[in-house]
Amino acid sequence: MDVTAHVADLLRASVALRRIGHSHAWSLYRGETADGRAVFVKALDDDAPDDIPDVDAQDHRIPGGNAPDDGETGEVPGGNALDDGETGGVSGGSALDDGSTGIIPGHNAPDGGAIGPGVGEGSGVFGAEAAGLRWLAAADPGGLVPAVLAVDARVLVLPWLPSESASQDAAERFGRDLAALHAATPDHFGAPWPGRIATLPLDNTPTAGEWGPWYAERRLAPYLPAAAPHLGRDGVRLIETVIDRIGTLAGPAELPSRIHGDLWSGNVHWTDGHAMLIDPAAHGGHRETDLAMLALFGAPHLDRIRAAYDEYAPLGEGWRQRIPLHQLHPLLIHVVLFGGAYSAMTADAAVAALAA
Repeated sequence: MDVTAHVADLLRASVALRRIGHSHAWSLYRGETADGRAVFVKALDDDAPDDIPDVDAQDHRIPGGNAPDDGETGEVPGGNALDDGETGGVSGGSALDDGSTGIIPGHNAPDGGAIGPGVGEGSGVFGAEAAGLRWLAAADPGGLVPAVLAVDARVLVLPWLPSESASQDAAERFGRDLAALHAATPDHFGAPWPGRIATLPLDNTPTAGEWGPWYAERRLAPYLPAAAPHLGRDGVRLIETVIDRIGTLAGPAELPSRIHGDLWSGNVHWTDGHAMLIDPAAHGGHRETDLAMLALFGAPHLDRIRAAYDEYAPLGEGWRQRIPLHQLHPLLIHVVLFGGAYSAMTADAAVAALAA
C-alpha cells in the first residue's frame, strides 16, 4: 500500500509523511497536509490482514513478542520490573524512530466528532480505536479526547501536537476531567462495537447487570486459555478462584462508566498544559479500572490525579484493596502478548485480589 497516497485520498488533501516508528502490526507516521495541519498516522503493515487474526483455535497461542521490561512497577505486591520503551502498555504507543515522545495529541471538532471530508467508519483494530475515541469524545467535558480525522480498515489519521512533561496542576485537572468523563453512564457494560486491545479481541457485548460477573466473563475468562501455558497450573487456579469469587470481590455496585479501558501512563498524552487520552480500549466499565491501570505501570503525579478525582467523585469504600482485581485484565493481556515475564505479576495480583 502506498500510505501517502492512501492518506491523501482519505483526507482529500496532499500530504507529506515521515515514518517514525512501529508498533504491533502497524507503522507510525508524522505528516503535514498541504493546508498546514500536522497529523499522526497509523497504517497496517502490508502483510497484515484488515482484521488481524487473534487466537489460534488449535493451541490457543496468540502471536506476540518478547516480554517488555520498562523499569516501572505498579501496585501489585512483588511485581517484576518491566522495560520495553513503551513502559508496559499494550494498545498502540511506541518508541519513535526519531526520538520524539509525542504521538497523538489533538483537538476535538466542535461537536466532538470528526474533522474533514475523508472520515470513514473503519473496521478491525483501527475501527475499534476510532469508535472508542468518538464515543469518549461525545461525553468529554474537558477536551480529553483527540478528534478522528480519518479512518478505514488500513489507516487511522489523528491530529499531532508535541508532548510535554506533566505538571502538578495538569495532573489535578486530569483527575477532575477523568471523573467528569466517568460520570457519563451508558446503559450497559460493554460497547456497541467489537473491541480491540492491541491486536487482541475485546468482548464488548452490551450486558446489563452487575460489573463483577461481566468482568469475569468478558475480561478475565476469555484470555485464560491463551495465558495458561505461561501461568502454569497454580497461576491458572488463582485466576479461576478470582472468577469463582467475583461476587464478593467486586465491591459495592456501581453504574457503568465511560472508561478508557487501557489507561496506562503512556496512553495519557500531556500537551499544552493538560492531558489527552489516546489509544483507548473504550467501553462501559467500572471507573476504578482506569485508576488501577494508571497505577499499574506508574503515572506522573498519581497521588494528585487520584486526590482531584476523589474530590470530584468520591471512590467507593475499599477501592485501594480492589486495585489488584482491576489490574488482572491488563496483566493477563500482557501474558498473552508477551509471555511468561508477566506471569509472576499476574499471580501476585490474583493473590492480592483474593486477600482483599
